[in-house]
Amino acid sequence: MIGGFPLAELLTAALIVVGASFALIGSWGLVRLPSLMERLHGPTKASTLGLGGMLIGSVVFFQLVKGEWTTHELLVSLFLFVTAPIAANMIAKVHLHRLRLGEKPGPADPPTAPRDGSDWATYEAPREGTPGWFPDE
Repeated sequence: MIGGFPLAELLTAALIVVGASFALIGSWGLVRLPSLMERLHGPTKASTLGLGGMLIGSVVFFQLVKGEWTTHELLVSLFLFVTAPIAANMIAKVHLHRLRLGEKPGPADPPTAPRDGSDWATYEAPREGTPGWFPDE
């Protein structure tokens, strides 16, 4: 105990506060940084560390205070640490592709309607032998 508080609760609180601070910094970077490539660093770096710190704080709390081992937080952390960089990489690739084509930076225009007037959900009907094709009965 330190100052009347158990050490496990202090460690949990510290991890949650540090994680929340990283998440706040990541959110601020997402809003305030000027270009798309700079804004990618906010959610992928700081917010990932922030959520990771909070989830590790939850694991520490349940293990040291409650005596229970939880894997949910570890799985969420693993999923986050794997998918956030991949998503940022895909966004960066699309941005570079659009710049190479000479498009102006900013949100993409909405897609145009199909020429044959078909439904927006699919641009063409399924062909024979492809998924979604059902023979007439």
